Amino acid sequence: MSKGREAAAGGGATAVLLRYLREQNRPYSAQDAFGNLQREHGLGKAAVVKALEQLAQQGRVREKAYGKQKIYFADQEQLPAASDAELRGLDGEIATRSGQLQALQQSCRHMEAELKDLNSSMTTPEIAREIEALKKDCASYTEKLERIKSATNHVTPEEKEKATELLDAILEGYPKSKKQFFEEVGIETDEDHGVVMPATV
Repeated sequence: MSKGREAAAGGGATAVLLRYLREQNRPYSAQDAFGNLQREHGLGKAAVVKALEQLAQQGRVREKAYGKQKIYFADQEQLPAASDAELRGLDGEIATRSGQLQALQQSCRHMEAELKDLNSSMTTPEIAREIEALKKDCASYTEKLERIKSATNHVTPEEKEKATELLDAILEGYPKSKKQFFEEVGIETDEDHGVVMPATV
């Protein structure tokens, strides 16, 4: 490339970058500017760096160094001042965006709470397994009750204690009263027959 063409290319890069920084009105590093403009304008990284440094030296853009990296942004004093109407419009847009942000944040909180509830609840296969286990327990308790009902009237204190423990375990999950349960399964108590246990000495 001749020196004349290099100068022309450099001038083109300078104009492109100045217009871009003013339109975007936000800071960019040379790498960011190069990445955003290379496809559309075919600018090389060296040309972008050189153009940004030249614009900064001319005072047409501002330059700030952060460690080894430099950022470039439009000189705010060279930008046209916003009118009162434009400022009011921007304030309105900020208020609208803030409202939208709050609504989105609230929606996210609701979804997070729903997700937490779903993660902590039982799955359908887990519920099915729990039901099967309860059915087996019920069948086992029913079988034991049938054995108790068919037993002779001569019940030892040890047997009565075991039966009482079993009934207490069943009644923990029974929705009705103890008396109603006894009536439904046909259990007769000592009190029903007026039996009084002798007092121990």
